Amino acid sequence: MSANALWLLAALWVQGALALALVWILGRRRLPLIGQGTIAIDEIAVSKHPWPLRAQLASNALDNQFQLPVLLYVAGFAALHLGPTLLEVALAWVFVASRLVHAAIHVTSNHVVRRFSAYMIGYIAIIALWIDLAVRLVALALAGGVHS
Repeated sequence: MSANALWLLAALWVQGALALALVWILGRRRLPLIGQGTIAIDEIAVSKHPWPLRAQLASNALDNQFQLPVLLYVAGFAALHLGPTLLEVALAWVFVASRLVHAAIHVTSNHVVRRFSAYMIGYIAIIALWIDLAVRLVALALAGGVHS
């Protein structure tokens, strides 16, 4: 396996680890509230609204990990299949770094302008990654494809 492939897999792993860390943070914020009786289970069975702000922020940060990051996983596995370029690895890491910052802001200060800035950096990185892969796929198709 190439160094680029290993670095890309590492980026995908870190993105997945972020989601798992947010599950842990969410549990740390929610479970005590249920245990103390502050929140009744029947209140939360069908709605997120009864949760206090800190728990809701962690929940929203976790929800965000199943939106744009899904595009990273698809692009990452496509790049792994083709053999990732250094540009693709760099774009994946820019995206992951932006998601780490975005999530950290989300579960702490929730400063919306800073959070949106982190989001946009990731958004631009994922668009660039998808464009790069689309260009590679079209070039491969025009060249007659890849024969394994």
